[in-house]
Amino acid sequence: MTAEPERVGLHYLAVAYQVRKALDGHMAASGLSLARTKMLDILAAQGPLRQAALAEELGLAQRSVTQAVESLARDGLIERAPDPDDGRAKLVAITPSGAEALAASSAAGAHMLQQVFGSLTAQQLAALDTLLEVVDGALDQT
Repeated sequence: MTAEPERVGLHYLAVAYQVRKALDGHMAASGLSLARTKMLDILAAQGPLRQAALAEELGLAQRSVTQAVESLARDGLIERAPDPDDGRAKLVAITPSGAEALAASSAAGAHMLQQVFGSLTAQQLAALDTLLEVVDGALDQT
């Protein structure tokens, strides 16, 4: 059977969805969903941010981030404080509890990805990486 771009593309999307779902499940079992992990990861890497800047980093609308920020604050994983440069704005920062939860979730995610992609030989893994770079480059041109 000939590999058709549409069929291969749909197969890729189906597999990517399954990987993401499994990754999210493993991370959530350790305490944080993939989405919450991404948010805390940005705060850990960049330090305190205004909520609008956090939304921009995530590629989401600010209103989409509001509920997640409120939930993370309720759970004690982030804290909000007045922005010293603008008293009307709030800065969002990761707490020590948030850093611990992030470490546990990241470790669970890394373990799951190691299980899945570790099943490939070094040559297969390198080939997949090269193919994904080509696909990524094609996306940049569309």
